[in-house]
Amino acid sequence: MSNHPNLVLVGFMGTGKSSAGRILAERLGMTFLDMDDEIVRREGRSIPDIFRDSGEPAFRALERALVVELAGQTGYVVSTGGGIVLNPDNVRDFARTGRVFCLHATPEAILKRVEHDTNRPLLQGGDKLARISELLAKRQALYDAIPDRIDTDGHKPADTAAAILARLAGPGRQ
Repeated sequence: MSNHPNLVLVGFMGTGKSSAGRILAERLGMTFLDMDDEIVRREGRSIPDIFRDSGEPAFRALERALVVELAGQTGYVVSTGGGIVLNPDNVRDFARTGRVFCLHATPEAILKRVEHDTNRPLLQGGDKLARISELLAKRQALYDAIPDRIDTDGHKPADTAAAILARLAGPGRQ
């Protein structure tokens, strides 16, 4: 593991956090960690199963514990779950020890990316575009509060990773 501060990718589901994160980690020689995948690995059950059996608050508690753990380490490119911003301590903790980027996309672009994904418990049943728009509207101010924002609409993960790398290399950055 490297001594580089963590790079943390937040944003709504389907904005490209995991795809771009893997590319970033490879290019920077850092370790990639998808928080949702790590929670699934540790719990031995899927996110929909966690939501169904234990409820969203239990999932958010698992997520919070992992944030605290990761914020105390270095050398990771972290892809967070879309709801990580619901607890402001999560973003604050990550920002204290790393650099946080918020990836964003339109509801229509998000739908194209996630419409066939059955691992999205908050999108089960009903009009998915309406649900995406509703959830995104509720969280938008939380996402907007993150200064480093990257638009992923119409961009491939490699383009998103390149945009983040350009920001990291920008004036006054190391």
